[in-house]
Amino acid sequence: MRIFVLVVLAAGTVLSAAPSQAQTYDPNYPVCLQVYDDMVHYYFECSYTSIAQCQASASGRAAQCVVNPYFAKPYPKSGARHKRRHNH
Repeated sequence: MRIFVLVVLAAGTVLSAAPSQAQTYDPNYPVCLQVYDDMVHYYFECSYTSIAQCQASASGRAAQCVVNPYFAKPYPKSGARHKRRHNH
């Protein structure tokens, strides 16, 4: 009987766990628009290259522009490497 109770409790714990959400930020854009559906629920639209561009879309909406914390900054391409010559 104890095993049955433990199985039922374990199953209840697993079934009541909230599903995890996928990452809501697109790492390809530096600015995101956070749009509010209501006071609690919101979503992100990460498709803006500047704050000004985002603010134009946010105008008149329950939304705000935020800096994307997951923006993958492109690494600058390095130029040709030069060997140092040692004069001894």
